[in-house]
Amino acid sequence: MNRTRYSGRNQNSVSFRAQARALGPISNTITLIVLACLLGLLYLTQVTKTNAFGYQINNLQQQQTQLATEHDNLEVSSAHLQSLARAQNSSVAKNLVSVAPTDTVQN
Repeated sequence: MNRTRYSGRNQNSVSFRAQARALGPISNTITLIVLACLLGLLYLTQVTKTNAFGYQINNLQQQQTQLATEHDNLEVSSAHLQSLARAQNSSVAKNLVSVAPTDTVQN
């Protein structure tokens, strides 16, 4: 069908042309800015989550170090107390004679 500029009988006086819609340069720029902002927000969300997990890991590592130090101190105390008990119950300690003071010194 040929569409002419002039309308004939029983025809619409307005002719429509099919045009491909394209975004202009300003719309493209705005779209790119919005996408960049969304990507930035996504990045910040992920970094914030990573930092939060980093703080938890750091706290747990400090707690682990503190508990390891406390464990080492308790092992030393246990060994010390066990050695005192062994020394008191040894045959050498049982053969010792207790000495009572004979006299006091006065100034």
